[in-house]
Amino acid sequence: MRPLQVSARITKRFDAAWEALLPIGRDSTTSGYRRYAWTPADVACRAWFQEQARVRGLTVERDAGGNLLAWWDDSTRDRSEAILTGSHLDSVPDGGAFDGPLGVVSGLCAVDVLRERGVVPKRALAVGVFTDEEGARFGLACIGSRLLSGTLSMAAAYGLRDAGGLTMRDAMLAAGVEPDETQTLHDISRFSAFVELHIEQGKGLADGDSVGLATAIWPHGRWRYVFRGEANHAGTTRLTDRRDPVLPFAVTALAARRIAAEAGGLATFGRLLVEPNATNGVSSAVHAWLDARAPDATVLQALVDSIASAATAATDAHAVSLDVTLESSTPEVRFDSHLRARIARALDGEGRAIPALSTGAGHDAGILSSSLPSAMLFVRNRTGVSHSPLESADHDDCLDGVSALATVLEDLLCR
Repeated sequence: MRPLQVSARITKRFDAAWEALLPIGRDSTTSGYRRYAWTPADVACRAWFQEQARVRGLTVERDAGGNLLAWWDDSTRDRSEAILTGSHLDSVPDGGAFDGPLGVVSGLCAVDVLRERGVVPKRALAVGVFTDEEGARFGLACIGSRLLSGTLSMAAAYGLRDAGGLTMRDAMLAAGVEPDETQTLHDISRFSAFVELHIEQGKGLADGDSVGLATAIWPHGRWRYVFRGEANHAGTTRLTDRRDPVLPFAVTALAARRIAAEAGGLATFGRLLVEPNATNGVSSAVHAWLDARAPDATVLQALVDSIASAATAATDAHAVSLDVTLESSTPEVRFDSHLRARIARALDGEGRAIPALSTGAGHDAGILSSSLPSAMLFVRNRTGVSHSPLESADHDDCLDGVSALATVLEDLLCR
């Protein structure tokens, strides 16, 4: 990839925006982020975004789902055929600093770059922040983009509940936002393209270029497994008399790893709730959430069916019952081929031979791709670690991402 084309002024603006966001929602004990939707940390992130937009002279609009758009339309008041960029600011539990925020900061700084280049757009640009992409609080990923794409109703979103039983409607009220089902969502039909910049969440670029172009997102879903047994005393209940749900769960978790490896997919039990969670007691129930992904839908279905069969056999062996519920499902996404080709040409025109790669991670761009041409740029993550405090990207790579995004947006805004 060619040398960096970002000025010292843009570097300073990027650093200032990044440093202002960095402390928000960071846990002092883990150094990870807990920016869950409609919590004080999320509200503070939204305030940060509005301030960053204000200093750039961008007009911010919020819709019924809490999605934010910062408009750059100095040269045209016509928002038809507009271009959309941006990402999210919420995090997984103890997540990293880059997943989501890098795309938002880069979108804002791309406006700075275009202005510095003297670009006069023919159409408007919006930098977006999408509500609850990670789904860490209400159990459903990409709430904001699902609302915009029409795959989730406002009433259903408001009725989602967190682990404490609080609805999203009440959480918004507590955050100082009045929910209103009659309020409109942002009209994405006005956009002709969406380009999301994101840190790569694997090692596809680790030893190569600083920026890559996404081709596809693997199909994936989340399933809730509930193993129900019988609570009892750990010190007096004979092993042969126990109906311990932890045991079939353990068998299922090991089986999931084996089955995924054999299928060439991914399966993870990353979240657990054990009842009553007593050290000296046999548990009554285990709630476990399976995240499964695969290169195509056929492989994914076979993978999850095999895991469910293994779980059924394990529960039968331990006299434990099992309920499996699909909580969310996202089909395979192949990003718009014409948009990808246009992006590649724009970057190639500046001497960037940009590599293409697929990903197993879900994104707002994947959800919105059903409604408008969408694409993704990935910024190199040398370690491949993500959803962790150890997530990182080199400073120069981040700036090169800003430069690449600005070049892509210039082509889309002006040609």
